[in-house]
Amino acid sequence: MSAHRSLLAGCLILALGCPALAGAESTAQAMPEYMDMLGRAIAFQTVEGKDQVPAFARYLAGKLEAAGFAQSDIEIIPVEHTAALVVHYRGSDRALKPILLSAHMDVVAANADGWTDHDPFKLVKDGPYYYGRGVADMKDNTIALVETFMRLKREHFVPKREMILVFSGDEETDMASTRELAKRYHDAEFLLNADAGGGVYDADLKPVMFKVQAAEKTYADFLLTATSVGGHSSEPRPDNAIYTLAKALGGVAAYQFPVRYNAITLASFKVMGEHGTGKLAAAARAFAANPHDAAAIATISADPAFVGQIRTTCVATMLSGGHALNALPERATANVNCRIFPGVGIASVQAALAKAIGNPAVKITVRQPPPVESPASPLRKDVMDAVAAVVQQRFPGIEIVPAMSSGATDSMYFRNAGVPSYGVSPDFGKPGDEHAHGYNERTLATELSAGLDYWHSLLTRLSQQ
Repeated sequence: MSAHRSLLAGCLILALGCPALAGAESTAQAMPEYMDMLGRAIAFQTVEGKDQVPAFARYLAGKLEAAGFAQSDIEIIPVEHTAALVVHYRGSDRALKPILLSAHMDVVAANADGWTDHDPFKLVKDGPYYYGRGVADMKDNTIALVETFMRLKREHFVPKREMILVFSGDEETDMASTRELAKRYHDAEFLLNADAGGGVYDADLKPVMFKVQAAEKTYADFLLTATSVGGHSSEPRPDNAIYTLAKALGGVAAYQFPVRYNAITLASFKVMGEHGTGKLAAAARAFAANPHDAAAIATISADPAFVGQIRTTCVATMLSGGHALNALPERATANVNCRIFPGVGIASVQAALAKAIGNPAVKITVRQPPPVESPASPLRKDVMDAVAAVVQQRFPGIEIVPAMSSGATDSMYFRNAGVPSYGVSPDFGKPGDEHAHGYNERTLATELSAGLDYWHSLLTRLSQQ
């Protein structure tokens, strides 16, 4: 390593006040390039069915190659209708296992008719927010990671431990590209996922806490099927398949899975209760102190944003039935989507659904791809300390809290493959503010430059350990 590189690396590791070095970039210098790339990223309609993910991956690969990455260190992996992107930032010590950096390039479909004064596929600044499909979930951080790699390369930074971007192309749908990436890159020290975790502001934009996702619930879809002999609609029968299915769904709606908790969720509720006000905060404090508190359980269970933190949840998401307007239905089906608490088996959830339905004539099958059960990751001191140091540079004294995601991310396949995985998105936001997957998706403008600061500092710290 040259003296220039050694001095730069040493300054970054020790977080000392170093003099400006030739080739070093500030976040302010990087922002114009980042914003241009983010605008182009939003314009790529990487939704299911439009096949734009491979083109987006090629765009990112081109930018990285132009910044100095060798073609041999960049790979676009075709996977069915989509693609994955892999980029190696080679380290100086080949004996060390690499750090994986996870993000996804696809987004959920957007119906332009429901957006207020904004084209979903155009990055627009309006007030304190940037709007656009994927600006929060999660092209802001996909581009931030690419920009950080480009910036470090231009600074001639040489990490001790190799870093590898592993970008999936269908996280929002089949996760086929994620499975392929986990199969290829399971021999890693750990994974940092830019699609989970992050900071919480209160209503006045005061920072409350920063969450590190160390666990997530298992995603599973069950198909409920009711059948009957059918016939002419003028001759109704008691075994109408639609009625049978409707009764079955009523049983699912009425059923509550048992309360669950672990060290991660209790820690999260404790901090939430300490920093919040009102009925929900009081319930969080009570539950953290006693997870058998019936009143606290009832309050948390009544809140859609938090019920998933204490239970497995199953909800009907799609319906289909009948084949003609004037015929009795021969078949009716429903999809029931479940988010399963870590440690709860798929078979036990299926058995609970069968009991709630109470009708063996309703067939329950697990839909493909098969669900993946992933264990919680250990709370590594090196990761937690590095995240704390970086976040507290921005918000001194803020608490760093382990958290569990109610939804599924790419991390589940890597955890299942034995790679400890941590959701460490730098974004702060008010609860329910980003509108991800919905109309008018947005993120606070302050989080974009802060995200570049964060990734530059975090990656230089962790890649030298």
